Order: sequence, then structure tokens, then C-alpha cells
Amino acid sequence: MYTLVYSITGEKNPDTVYVNLTNACTNSCVFCLRCQKDDVCGAEMWHDDNYTLEDIINQFKEFPSAKNVVFCGYGEPFLKKDMMKSFCEYLRKNYPDIKIRVNTNGHANAIYKTNVAEEFKTLLDEASVSLNSDNAQEYNEICNPKIENAYEEVKNFIKACSDAGIKVTASVVTGFDTSHKINEDECKKIAESLGAGFRNREFITNGY
Repeated sequence: MYTLVYSITGEKNPDTVYVNLTNACTNSCVFCLRCQKDDVCGAEMWHDDNYTLEDIINQFKEFPSAKNVVFCGYGEPFLKKDMMKSFCEYLRKNYPDIKIRVNTNGHANAIYKTNVAEEFKTLLDEASVSLNSDNAQEYNEICNPKIENAYEEVKNFIKACSDAGIKVTASVVTGFDTSHKINEDECKKIAESLGAGFRNREFITNGY
């Protein structure tokens, strides 16, 4: 069975586990870890989406000390929205103290033509949304999005999360090449104007 739930600490009983729902994505970011390697801390990330909710639950149960669950893998979690929702509902029912976060490219509302943030407002505690730039042109160069008007859609999703009461952080990645000098100050201002926190995720060569 391929990896659906994994840890990045190497510990037998980690506080945080990650859920690798899909390898599909509506971005092709120049800094993406999946362009460099096939695994995260030894866990094989590539799979064909041919799994069930029970498969996720069984792998999750291998980490009985988990206090945090993060939807983050080699694809965009919201592309498996229904499966993501089902697992969130399972966690809320059976592990009510666990904190749930998604790391997302922020395209969900554009993909489904509905307010996905509102749909998940009781299921997610936090969302980390990849803003990645302070302008659309640079965003397109870095992220190579497959949807139209992607940068504005990302900002709209950040605002939607904030409005839904989900704690949201807008992130950028810096240090991945010399051709893009991300304006962190402007990105932080944009994040704050949308009701979000801000985080700079420094690029790690060859990943974890």
C-alpha cells in the first residue's frame, strides 16, 4: 500500500501526521518538492488515488499519539474534497481534540464554483494558503497555474477562510532561485488585508 498518512519527524509517536490525498494539482510550482524527489522522509509519495476512506483510517491508526493532522502531500488536497471531508468528519467524531489543518494552493473555490471554505468551517481549524507573490505576473511565473485568474482566486480564498472563521495563514517560499526576489513586506500587507497571518517558508534544498 502506498503512503496516505506519514510523518516528517522520524519519530515512532509523532505529534503531527500528514495526509497525502492525491498527486493531482492545479499548479506546477518551480520549487515543488515533488520535482526533486519521490519521497518525504522515506515515505513514497506517488500513488494513483485508488484508495478508500478505510485505507486512510487504517494508516492513521498507526500513529496513535497524533495531536495534529495536516492535509499535505504531493498534490492539492481539495482536489479530493469529498474524501477530505469524510476523513475530517471521522476525526471530529472519533478524535475531537485533534487539530486539523490543510496546506492548499487556494484554488478550491475556483475549481468547484462554490464557497468551499464555508463548507469546511466546522471541519478545519487552520488553513495555510500559498500566496507566493505580491502580484499576478510573478505568481504565474512561479506557480504555472492551470486555472484562469489564479492569483485573484487565491486571495479570494484566503478571505473566504477568514470570513468562515478558519484560522488562515498566507505563505510564500523564498530562496529557491535568484530570479525571483519575493517582496515579503508587500505579501504580508496583502495577507493582513485579507484577515490572514503571514509566513515565509524558506526553501530547503532536496526537501526534508
